[in-house]
Amino acid sequence: MTECTPEGFDFPPLKRRRIEARFSGGDITSDGGLLLLRQADRRLGLLEAVNAKLPDARDPRYVKHDLLTLLRQRVYALCQGYEDLNDHDQLRGDPALQTATGQDRMLGSAPTLCRLENRMDRKAAIAIHQVLVEQFIASFAEPPEELVLDFDATDDRVHGLQEGRFFHGYYDAYCFLPLYVFCGEQLLVSYLRPSKIDGAKHAWAILALLVRRLRQAWPGVDIIFRGDSGFCRHRMLGWCERHGVHYIVGLARNRRLEAMVEQPMGLIERRQQLTGKKQREFFPLIYRANAWSKSRRVIAKLEVTDKGRNPRFILTDLPGDGQPLYERLYCARGEMENRIKEQQLGLFADRTSAHHWWANQFRLLLSSLAYMLMESIRRLALHDTELAHAQVGTLRLKLLKIGAVILRNTRRIQFLLSSAFAYQRLFCTVAERLVPG
Repeated sequence: MTECTPEGFDFPPLKRRRIEARFSGGDITSDGGLLLLRQADRRLGLLEAVNAKLPDARDPRYVKHDLLTLLRQRVYALCQGYEDLNDHDQLRGDPALQTATGQDRMLGSAPTLCRLENRMDRKAAIAIHQVLVEQFIASFAEPPEELVLDFDATDDRVHGLQEGRFFHGYYDAYCFLPLYVFCGEQLLVSYLRPSKIDGAKHAWAILALLVRRLRQAWPGVDIIFRGDSGFCRHRMLGWCERHGVHYIVGLARNRRLEAMVEQPMGLIERRQQLTGKKQREFFPLIYRANAWSKSRRVIAKLEVTDKGRNPRFILTDLPGDGQPLYERLYCARGEMENRIKEQQLGLFADRTSAHHWWANQFRLLLSSLAYMLMESIRRLALHDTELAHAQVGTLRLKLLKIGAVILRNTRRIQFLLSSAFAYQRLFCTVAERLVPG
């Protein structure tokens, strides 16, 4: 039976050897991989750019923890899996986190970080989004020929009386309805919204701002707007057509659309009944809704399975055959949903439990900054490795959660990483690749 004292533990023996556990190891951390996050941040200049954009109205005579250190402390901790402010009551003394943030003393407490969150406002949210977009532009060594901007909304469920929370009938819960914009795996926008709105609310304005900035950087780039049927809004599509932005969006099925494909759908249905196998074909349409000023091209996916008919429709102004447009281009938007899951499940983007609205928007953006650091490690240093497509939770477990003894003196800081760490070569490769160019 385990014997416990305040100094340690005695566990049942292994063969003839006693097993003892004592709290006498000195400065030891389970987060040795914080060094990689520090290196990635230095490579991007990410949090320094955010710090330069945010004002700090505190009286410097009474400031112990500068804004940049607090930002690093909070974002690095999210990357390492610490979602709550309360975690920092213990983390602030971790020598690995102190070293990563550029300090050698106690970091900010939970109340200090809470005050930081509650100082944020609309201007701060805009400033951080500007950094996200500028980081995206800086990630290209050469001008891209084409950019696909993925728009999607998701539910962020709340369990308190936060400002701006409302009941949403579709999700059957009180929630926020944040809007995300990704290009590939890179994040451009994470915009917190109340849930009592249309899912496409403000998407038009955000698209216009993004297109203007991206074309300032790359005048000749082709831009494609991609989204599900929630973003099929005729005014937004008209804006895209007037400004040379291509679009491919879902189109909700209705009686008119189903009547237009009734004949080919009937043939496919009979073929399925004869063969017993799933049948799928793509059928082009020219369709005009009552509110539209013009007719537009629709691609119908006509599918019949043993469970019955399953028609789907997309709307696009892109040239080409319907099948590759649907299967290769439109369906690729599903990858964006994986990126949103990474943020919510792996980096706690849904930890919006502060009372005030802008504090919760800031929390969402802190998660976004953490995602950018993790994505940069994957993109810049893991592209040809076994972890090239690993999600952030896997990266954390396999690359960042490393036991280390930390020795500090006046001349140097040593991280004695675990000799049993399974990814030693990969860790060294990543560290080398993240050295600022």
